[in-house]
Amino acid sequence: MKRLARILAATDLSAPARHAVDRAFRVAAETGAELSLIHVVSQGALDALRAALGLEAAPVEQRLLDDAREALARLAAELGRARGVSAGVELSAGTALAAILDRADALDADLLVVGSRGEGFLRHLLLGATAERLLRRTRRHILVVKQTPHEAYRRVLVPVDFSAWSAAALGLARAVAPGAELVLLHAYEAPFEGKLRYAGVEERTIERYQTTVREDALARLEALAADAGLGPETVRLRTHHGDATAAILQLEQDEDCDLIVMGKHGQGMVEELLLGSVTKHVLAEAGGDVLVASAPA
Repeated sequence: MKRLARILAATDLSAPARHAVDRAFRVAAETGAELSLIHVVSQGALDALRAALGLEAAPVEQRLLDDAREALARLAAELGRARGVSAGVELSAGTALAAILDRADALDADLLVVGSRGEGFLRHLLLGATAERLLRRTRRHILVVKQTPHEAYRRVLVPVDFSAWSAAALGLARAVAPGAELVLLHAYEAPFEGKLRYAGVEERTIERYQTTVREDALARLEALAADAGLGPETVRLRTHHGDATAAILQLEQDEDCDLIVMGKHGQGMVEELLLGSVTKHVLAEAGGDVLVASAPA
């Protein structure tokens, strides 16, 4: 299990984005990772200000930048005292997406932390193409914070399909939430199940077939947990027959999970494609935080 070394949290200084920064401080405190914060002032907004005010824009622009820098420093100092972690701060002017990715590259960050709501860029993170562009353009893991953090992650749901992405998600879950209980879920459908009914195969024969598939899935979950050195005291194994998205969202509630960790893609996907459909739906609909492993093991 590779430990986290560097975390970058992006904030637009809104109240919802503060939750993401708070979570980043908590993860840094639990893992010992170095933490940096970044706030990006829109270059387009600054250009519009200059066009509107002309020569009078310079002092106003400087005041806006100074205010943003002071607000970022106050946020870092306040949460740093509360969590016992110091954080570097970076104020940048430009396009939020490019600035965040550039800063992540400069730091060689292991994890990006963003809020699910906010102002401007972050407000639409889960609602449009921005999240897909962010995840498509980086091989870094991304934690999307959707809830106000009150404690370290207690129970983490890791959906697996036994692809390389599953191994990455499991390792990442253990790195980000080392003290949490893990719930491994595999949602399955027996191959050709529908066609068997169409072909007139007896229902009890199909049920035996489904049982065999479920038992095989459970055995593979047990092997995955064993390979990761996870014992029954730290992991729960769950299988579900049916739609993966529905199973993930239901189990999140049933098991009271406060974090879902999953791969960017799954079986049958290639890295250059957009987010897998299951990941996209979970990002949009999950009640708790979602951590996307953006590169397979």
